[in-house]
Amino acid sequence: LCDENNAVFIADEIQSGFGRSGKFFAHQHAGVTPDIIAMAKGMGNGFPVAGILISPKFKASYGLLGTTFGGNFLACAATKAVLDVIEEENLLQNAQEVGDYLVSLLQNQKNIKEIRYQGLMIGIDLAFPCNEVRNRLVKEYKMLTGNASTPNTLRVLPALNVKKEDVKKFADALIQILKED
Repeated sequence: LCDENNAVFIADEIQSGFGRSGKFFAHQHAGVTPDIIAMAKGMGNGFPVAGILISPKFKASYGLLGTTFGGNFLACAATKAVLDVIEEENLLQNAQEVGDYLVSLLQNQKNIKEIRYQGLMIGIDLAFPCNEVRNRLVKEYKMLTGNASTPNTLRVLPALNVKKEDVKKFADALIQILKED
């Protein structure tokens, strides 16, 4: 549709890029090709770095793109190290396999209405607001989940190198808490 309407397709891969979804970029699951890709969080494994990829259909010229921290050597070294680890440890495949495994453990559980996920980018919709569940996971099990824009959704974004035994512990803890509610 963007091509048909001469519109620029911009993919926001700030959070979903660098393997989070089980593919290098989440848009690859849809088989589409953006004109611009914004990326950040996964690039530096905690080191502040961001990047933008632009289609060759845009003619690059001096001054076209500005950046506060762009091109610094430490950020580039951090990103290269992240890319090396992603490849060496086969983290894209791990993200997909472990995400599938976690979802298989949680399907058809009491008080879970829906699970939306791609790789290790997971939203678990509960039958009720999840604040108390989140608090119990942290206090009783030392497991941190994120906030989502809806009050009933647990946002789960484990590290790409998470092991199946780790997500099994999470699933067991969550199931136990949900049984008690």
